[in-house]
Amino acid sequence: MWAVDLIARKRDGGELTPEELGWLVSGYLSGHVMEGQMAALLMAGVLRGFTTAEAHALTNVMVGSGSRLDLSGLPAPTIDKHSTGGVGDGTTLLVAPLLAAAGATVVKLSGRGLGHSGGTLDKLESIPGFRVHLDSGGLLRIARDVGCVVAAQTDQLVPADRALYALRDVTGTVASAALIASSVMSKKLAVGAGAIVLDVKAGEGAFMPTLDEARALARLCVGIGVSAGRRCVAIVSAMDTPLGACIGNALEVAECVWLLQAPPEGRLAMVALELAAHGLSLATAGGLDAARDQLAELWSRGAALERLARMIAAQGGDPAVCEQPAARLPAAPVRRDVLARGSGVVAREPARAIGELAAALGAGRARKDDRVDPAVGIELRVQVGDAVESGQPLATVHARTDAGADGAAARLATLIELGDRADPAPTVLEVVRR
Repeated sequence: MWAVDLIARKRDGGELTPEELGWLVSGYLSGHVMEGQMAALLMAGVLRGFTTAEAHALTNVMVGSGSRLDLSGLPAPTIDKHSTGGVGDGTTLLVAPLLAAAGATVVKLSGRGLGHSGGTLDKLESIPGFRVHLDSGGLLRIARDVGCVVAAQTDQLVPADRALYALRDVTGTVASAALIASSVMSKKLAVGAGAIVLDVKAGEGAFMPTLDEARALARLCVGIGVSAGRRCVAIVSAMDTPLGACIGNALEVAECVWLLQAPPEGRLAMVALELAAHGLSLATAGGLDAARDQLAELWSRGAALERLARMIAAQGGDPAVCEQPAARLPAAPVRRDVLARGSGVVAREPARAIGELAAALGAGRARKDDRVDPAVGIELRVQVGDAVESGQPLATVHARTDAGADGAAARLATLIELGDRADPAPTVLEVVRR
């Protein structure tokens, strides 16, 4: 095979076979296929489109590039969860312990934030002492003892995905349904859970800006999972406005703890409860309503919070975070309220722009090697549809410096738009099964 010939075929809209894709990926990992050639192939695929067959083949190639976890020794059912990323999305910190409290086992490999999109690992590392780097033995031990573990991808699992994602990140080839699906599902299949529940975001704060694009990605991911013999379901949810009230790493951990200290309420809690209910129903072949009721009861009596504290302790963190998050988590030295300049109804809180503003404060990174500040971020005090009076706090900026707080507060005051009326859109837009 010749890399140039395969690139040219993709450039002209042709389809590559599983053997050809395997040869290209393995060649890139070994150095026989140059970085420029792989970048050209990715760009050709983004512009001309990868077929469904190519997406399935890429997934299999990436799974085969490394080892797999063996979850057969863990208590059943085993469930995995993934979100395609967004702003104020702390669902993993709610879903994993909630499912564990219901008797399921969750082994979740998460990633870091980039740009406007937050990362679960960055959030967890804001907890003093929390370890995200675990070997396979450590992952399985904590999963067996606690029922849930959330950690970084190990070096042995799907190394091809890490290499390709790093290249996609610097070549403008991230936003491809086939490449996103193969990246997501290769990790899910390598982890080995029997059931997979996905949260595919749609909206201006998501990789998939339209419902049609998000629906297509959800169907592709579910199809890959089912073809591999896994039970799989996807929720398509809205990401035009931040999912939670907090954007920033320690702030989001604190919000999740506060949510778990009371019965489930609000958009973030409702999406987390829905993801957990679909995952449990799928894994146990039980009814969705019964699963939702069971999980809501466990949440309300503190069982999920107790399980989160156990997971934090097992991974070296301070479990007292689950009792006093404000006292135990890093706090920014400067806080600045953003006040309403008039009366009206909150009409818009743009997810991407607010996420980018939080990242500029230090809560996110522009490049993968940037350091994040765990304490800074934005706390929204109102939601779309809320009526506000002039002078009422709309948000609070948590910053490292006065200058940073002043600049972010001024910008945020222009982002939160007031109008005469607003009808909040539903958060869960669609459920995709096969």
